[in-house]
Amino acid sequence: MRKRDILTPIGITIGFIMIMLAIVSNEGQDGLSIFIDIAAIFIVIGGLIGSLFINFKFEQIKSVTKVMGEAFKKDDHDLHELIDQFVHLSDKARKDGLLSLEMELDEVEDEFIKKGILLAVDGLEPDVINDIMNAEIKAMEERHYKGRLIIEKAGEYAPAWGMIGTLVGLILMLNSLDDPTSLGPNMAVALITTLYGTVLANLVFLPMASKLENKTEEEMFIREIIVEGIIGVQSGQNPRILEEKLTAFLYGEEKKEAVTSAEEEHTYES
Repeated sequence: MRKRDILTPIGITIGFIMIMLAIVSNEGQDGLSIFIDIAAIFIVIGGLIGSLFINFKFEQIKSVTKVMGEAFKKDDHDLHELIDQFVHLSDKARKDGLLSLEMELDEVEDEFIKKGILLAVDGLEPDVINDIMNAEIKAMEERHYKGRLIIEKAGEYAPAWGMIGTLVGLILMLNSLDDPTSLGPNMAVALITTLYGTVLANLVFLPMASKLENKTEEEMFIREIIVEGIIGVQSGQNPRILEEKLTAFLYGEEKKEAVTSAEEEHTYES
């Protein structure tokens, strides 16, 4: 189940608010206006877009909003529920045979699990199932990497364009040394472009890319559990043994709770 991840917008908002509070606390309300410079925006944003257009294909550019949107969503993975699902499938396969698992497909929402069940029902060897499903995981990792690469590159290019803006401002300033009134505005462009580029990189693009990478690692971890579960079901492992095996993937308190719950369940059944 996908939900909105409120931490991403909260983190970005807090970052900008802290910057504005720092400005206001030192310069007052009028201090905000001096940090808004159209020329600096054109240099950083325009240059950044130009660099991305050169670096990536049109299809990748079109998908950037969708990729960035993934940083504002989260997948709720209930590992206990996932383990219980495979224990149920294992029990049913041992009692009624692998073909009976086809009846369970309507209740399975995860397409990756469905694919694994179909491979098991088709009678493929565990090694073959493992290879096919791991290839699927590798392909997913590659897709996610290509998707977030544009965000990572934006994080690299933004500070660079900030520095280019700084050089432009310094050149304008040095070219107008005989006009003292122009020194301030030109110096402002020089410094504000660096500020814009650095803030965009370190508050938006790089943290967002890192979050997308973490989401990919989490998804790969879940799929590794699924692969182990499918192979366990296909090879006819005892549901209790399969449960113990999958519980090993849990961490800390989650693992302790799962073990306690399983012991209570088996005590009740006996």
